[in-house]
Amino acid sequence: MTAPAAVLIGPPGAGKSAVGPLLAELLGVSFRDTDTDVAEAAGQPVSDIFITRGEPAFRELERAAAASALREHDGVLVLGSGAVLDPDLQPLLDGLPVVYLAADFATVARRLGLDRPRVVVPGNPRGRLRAMLEERRPLYERLATVTVKTDDLDPDEVAAQIAATLTDATTSEQPR
Repeated sequence: MTAPAAVLIGPPGAGKSAVGPLLAELLGVSFRDTDTDVAEAAGQPVSDIFITRGEPAFRELERAAAASALREHDGVLVLGSGAVLDPDLQPLLDGLPVVYLAADFATVARRLGLDRPRVVVPGNPRGRLRAMLEERRPLYERLATVTVKTDDLDPDEVAAQIAATLTDATTSEQPR
């Protein structure tokens, strides 16, 4: 059975897509991002799927992409930030090296460009972001086998820390 070498989870802006390819290179494995899989399956960017088809359609595409990748991919896998919300996908993460890239609200807001003063945008994107982070944090923490705070680290540092942690875990599991 094929299993990912590492599965990266976390909120938007935590650094999954930046760290994933670097980690794959350090581990000598391939890289896959389920948001890319979703965009390819839909024939349009993820952000457009939300607008043109709605969130339920996106979540269905995301579910299919994540389930397929978790079964087929043996490298570093990045799951879209909301994929872990699917109760059918959560058990597929059991026993895998799941790495939660954690970031505080201020970091995520800055990385997503929501930290600048702007004209009031209907729907309060900063408030929705804060609520999403609070809602998902316990789930990310529960599913993760490793947590890395990315706030004060660049992607290279995060990838190196994860690679060292995974290598240490693999080494300690080997019979002596």
